[in-house]
Amino acid sequence: QVQLVESGGGLVQAGGSLRLSCTASGTPAFSINAMGWYRQAPGKQRELVATISRRSTNYSDSVKGRFTISRDNIGNTVYLQMNSLKPEDTAVYSCNVRNIMNVDYWGQGTQVTVSS
Repeated sequence: QVQLVESGGGLVQAGGSLRLSCTASGTPAFSINAMGWYRQAPGKQRELVATISRRSTNYSDSVKGRFTISRDNIGNTVYLQMNSLKPEDTAVYSCNVRNIMNVDYWGQGTQVTVSS
């Protein structure tokens, strides 16, 4: 059974930084096609923040230049370094893993709150 364990959320002032991490277990790293982060703010739909595959990274326009996504050398942990945080970045951030069969797995979500 695939499990995703997230950590790193919290409360930070505007302009501050946080680093999220997500580790996938129950699936070998070679079976992971892509990993990513999505977020959902109250009253809004879930939106893509950033994804990373073996060949490329992808960011939403709202976080480009402020957030950086990366993976560890083993390939089953994904990180999201968030700098210059803004109040509008406040949301529940969820980790996503898509395997080579295009099956999606989701973490439980971690709250990020940015105060002004």
